[in-house]
Amino acid sequence: MFTGIVEEAGEVLAVERETGGRRLRLGASFADELSEGQSVSVSGACLTVEGSDAESFSVFLSEETVRRTYFDSVEAGDAVNLERALAADGRFDGHVVQGHVDTTATVTKVEQVGDDWTFGFSLPAGLARYVVEKGSVTVDGISLTVATLEEDAFDVAIIPVTYELTNLSEKSVGDPVHVEVDVLAKYVERLLDREEQDINAVLGE
Repeated sequence: MFTGIVEEAGEVLAVERETGGRRLRLGASFADELSEGQSVSVSGACLTVEGSDAESFSVFLSEETVRRTYFDSVEAGDAVNLERALAADGRFDGHVVQGHVDTTATVTKVEQVGDDWTFGFSLPAGLARYVVEKGSVTVDGISLTVATLEEDAFDVAIIPVTYELTNLSEKSVGDPVHVEVDVLAKYVERLLDREEQDINAVLGE
């Protein structure tokens, strides 16, 4: 599990295309602390460390991961947001993030407002019901609060530290981003659907 509090923006050092997926080597300041099998959120996708050295680590992207993400288009030199899995005694500063990308959306707006920034993102119809104004959403692994919400898009306010620490500083209108909606909303929907089914069963409908 992750919190959406990005530790740093790492660099894609190498990309290898292989049968069944792609392999990435990523530069990270904490690479020497990683071990095989650990989980790292890479721009919002939970990936497993295959190996590491003092300055970098490698991950393999299955065909399913490539299909659900924009990792099929990343190249050496690109920036990705990195967060290690939350330790049991860690401080919970963001929100519950699984690292399961729901969709690849698009940047629709980038505006500087004083020292801050406003970013807009597209919102696929199938996910709109899980997003609420002032609620939490994960964009490229960053825990953000929805500032304004429309039927097919939403805006977030980005403070300078987030802009400078993450890959948002490299994003432009039209660029892809990973979106993960709040999993708690999904559970609530599931429970309500089940309750409705039980009631209908009792009523014989």
